[in-house]
Amino acid sequence: MLEFEKGFETVNKTFRIPVEIADQLEQLAGKYNTSVNKIVIQCLEYALAHTAENTTQPEV
Repeated sequence: MLEFEKGFETVNKTFRIPVEIADQLEQLAGKYNTSVNKIVIQCLEYALAHTAENTTQPEV
C-alpha cells in the first residue's frame, strides 16, 4: 500500500524520463487518487533506501 508523508520542505527540479515510465506513474497516481509527484517521491525514497550503499549485505 502506498503511504505518503506530509509537511516536508521541497525544492523544484526538472527531470527527463521516458514516456513509458511517465505513463506508468500517471496510472499509479490515478489508481491511488494521488499526484504523480507523490508517487515519484515514494519511488525515489524506496530506491535510495535500497541502494547497495544503504543495505547491509553479509561479508564473504
